[in-house]
Amino acid sequence: MIEQTEFTLPPMRRGCHLITRDIIEHLPQPLPDKGLLHLFVKHTSCALSVNENADPDVRTDMEHIMNHLVPEGEPYYEHTMEGLDDMPAHAKSSLFGVSITLPITRGRLNLGTWQGIYLCEFRNYGGGRRIVATIYA
Repeated sequence: MIEQTEFTLPPMRRGCHLITRDIIEHLPQPLPDKGLLHLFVKHTSCALSVNENADPDVRTDMEHIMNHLVPEGEPYYEHTMEGLDDMPAHAKSSLFGVSITLPITRGRLNLGTWQGIYLCEFRNYGGGRRIVATIYA
């Protein structure tokens, strides 16, 4: 069985945001006893990731690391019409990725104790983000 839903997350400020609860709230219930959840964000300037869910400093550090790796305003950027944050956001999106796949076990997402789902917003004003959630059971 394959089930799919699509929803929009509210606009979020630039940075890495823990969205595990938001994702679960939008999934059809009950989840299958076992299967896979595939999440895909339909944008080119944000990303999805699984990372530390307890210490908010990790989210801040991830933002700092990405800004260090892919800085704004580099003179060699050619795609500049949409603002200083746009081209770096595209590069960061490619580095992180726009999809993740998670196991479902006993009707729940099978994340590790300290793992959560992040939306990594790389634009200053990215707007609402569309997510496609596909459940394979």
